[in-house]
Amino acid sequence: MVEALRPELHRYCARLTGSVIEGEDIVQETLANAFYALSLKDEVPPLRPWLFRIAHNKAVDFLKSHGRKYTEVRADLEDVAGFDEKADPAIVRAALARFLALPMPQRSAVILKDVLGHSLEETAQTMDTTVMAVKAALVRARARLHQPEEDDAPRKIEPTAARAELDRYAALFNARDWDGLRALIADDCRLDLVSKSQRRGKSVGEYFARYEREDVAFRVVRIEGQLALAAHLRGAARAAYFLLLEWESGRVRAIRDFRYVPYIATEAELAPA
Repeated sequence: MVEALRPELHRYCARLTGSVIEGEDIVQETLANAFYALSLKDEVPPLRPWLFRIAHNKAVDFLKSHGRKYTEVRADLEDVAGFDEKADPAIVRAALARFLALPMPQRSAVILKDVLGHSLEETAQTMDTTVMAVKAALVRARARLHQPEEDDAPRKIEPTAARAELDRYAALFNARDWDGLRALIADDCRLDLVSKSQRRGKSVGEYFARYEREDVAFRVVRIEGQLALAAHLRGAARAAYFLLLEWESGRVRAIRDFRYVPYIATEAELAPA
């Protein structure tokens, strides 16, 4: 029932938080809450507005708990005069980092209305506010997004050892050296096949069985300031999905494989490492 909505929910949560990874965590929390709530209801509510309302509240809670910028929507009401119903294509294409610079209500309004194409009424319902407040937030958000982009953020340089570990993992994988890969896995390694299943310990070694039957190659990339492995299907220029690995004493202690939520790679900005 929710499969078709998941990519759109993720796009909203990712742009709201500024992270495709944190965005997927919020999507999963949203669905977990929704599945539980459904067990208490006599009938299924209209899914799209209901799930977006849950996702919005989860994202707001996340941003508050992490000290991110948050202001009340009603503070923007004075700017309604400049509202235009049409979305600017440049805003739709804006990068995650640009949305993150906006206060929370402006960010939510412009993503729901301009990027995802929700109506003003749907946007107001999701944000639990008025159409007038949504219009005001849109005016301010669009004006700020049209300002020249500043790129003063410091570049994070990964330690040489971290890059070498991922290079080694990718080389073994691309050489189809499954025994070599299994030897890299720590005895208490945690595997999270995001949205599918989780394993721990020796059973993680069985995870490579499916890859033995597939033509996939790994490349080291940078995503959101950290190194990752991008999975490329034969002949594809763009990564189909990516993996995050944690290391300890030269062995893999955790794997997060996003193969079952490929829409994340569509939103992610993967750069060569």
